[in-house]
Amino acid sequence: MAVALVCRELGLPDKLDLSNDWSVPELGPSDVRLRVQAAGLNFPDVLIIQGKYQFQPELPFVPGGECAGVVEAVGDAVTRWKVGDEVVQMGMVGGFCDTVVVNENSLLPKPSALSMTEAAGIGITYFTSYYALVQRANIQPGETLLVLGAAGGVGSTAVELGKALGARVIAAASSDEKLALCKTLGADEVINYTTEDLKGRLKELTEGRGVDVVYDPVGGDFSEIALRSMAWQGRFLVIGFANGPIPKIPLNLTLLKGCQIVGVFWGRFMSEEPEVHMDNVKTLWEWFESGKIKPVVTDVFPIAAFESGYAAMMERRAKGKVIFTF
Repeated sequence: MAVALVCRELGLPDKLDLSNDWSVPELGPSDVRLRVQAAGLNFPDVLIIQGKYQFQPELPFVPGGECAGVVEAVGDAVTRWKVGDEVVQMGMVGGFCDTVVVNENSLLPKPSALSMTEAAGIGITYFTSYYALVQRANIQPGETLLVLGAAGGVGSTAVELGKALGARVIAAASSDEKLALCKTLGADEVINYTTEDLKGRLKELTEGRGVDVVYDPVGGDFSEIALRSMAWQGRFLVIGFANGPIPKIPLNLTLLKGCQIVGVFWGRFMSEEPEVHMDNVKTLWEWFESGKIKPVVTDVFPIAAFESGYAAMMERRAKGKVIFTF
């Protein structure tokens, strides 16, 4: 039996059940049993417990799309891993449990330069941002990148990776405290869109030219403002809608700007183009090991305090990644 955070009925986090007797599946020939030490909370984990995500598992289920831990048993046919290996795991669900059984192919080696709490949150956010900036936007050195929600889980990785890829990064967030974090990640310019006029500041910072790439995980009112502030042949990356409302964009703006609105769905990309995905993983792991990039982890909660962790994300108070520990 395992300790697990279980979704038995759809709703907000207060409906979740922290169970001490969740059944652990039997170990199959190609399976690995992992003792989880930390797990990353992502915005899909907020949606899936409410029945609002693209993929919906049957009830009851354990949410959690990524985790990190130590291999404690392997199936007879497993060739990639041995007991004691430190690994990270990614799937749609199952990560908020202290013991998981998964196919060996769902694991990656934990970068040795990172702690377990850092490694638990690297997969979905960094993979999404790298795929967005490289494959979807084809961002080039010297181009200007605007990141909305720049201090959040995915936003902070977009700031960091944008700088690593040679872009000039403008970080936009809702507080000066969050923007201070963005500066430490390499942001060249910052905008507090609670106290400043986003459109006016973007015009000023780009001398009227506009931004080449917009990275938008937030949605809501600022999406159209950002699209109206794009340069000719700009690329607007649709990452998600953490603010809630899905914007209704006037399509004539794409005509006037000669720009593109580009969807970013990393989960499907990973299954449709696995070889390209693994090339991305190789690059990111090299950057982790060399210290070129390093996860921001400032909000760490024991799994018993899961409601506080969810609240930090849902109320958009988190800076960097929210992590649960076991």
